Amino acid sequence: MKKSEFKMELFNLLKADVDGLSYDERMAFAEKLTIDFQKDLENEKNRDISNKRKPWKDEELKIILSDAPTQANALKYARLFKRGYGSVEQIYRWSGAAERGLDEARAQDKFIMQILRVAKEIGMRG
Repeated sequence: MKKSEFKMELFNLLKADVDGLSYDERMAFAEKLTIDFQKDLENEKNRDISNKRKPWKDEELKIILSDAPTQANALKYARLFKRGYGSVEQIYRWSGAAERGLDEARAQDKFIMQILRVAKEIGMRG
């Protein structure tokens, strides 16, 4: 299929009536589906995840934690840093976890400690 054909088919789908959704609701629904499609583990293998399971740099964590913890942002940073979606999502979760709320094994985890330290450095934690 040519790009122009794909574009035309996609546009026709986006114009179609979906259970009486308004234009804005339909666009939000399409964006959600696009994110869901990209973050699916079956589809993740189709993009570059060459840094998966490699150590994170503090600068990368600062960039991620300086932005809102949304699915769209998690996907954006997963693509940018060539990582899995789940690892970026987990960074957002751990950055917001109270140290007292972490079990003893997790509280001593080097990566979690790095996330908590970086979160504190950028003013996310007291």
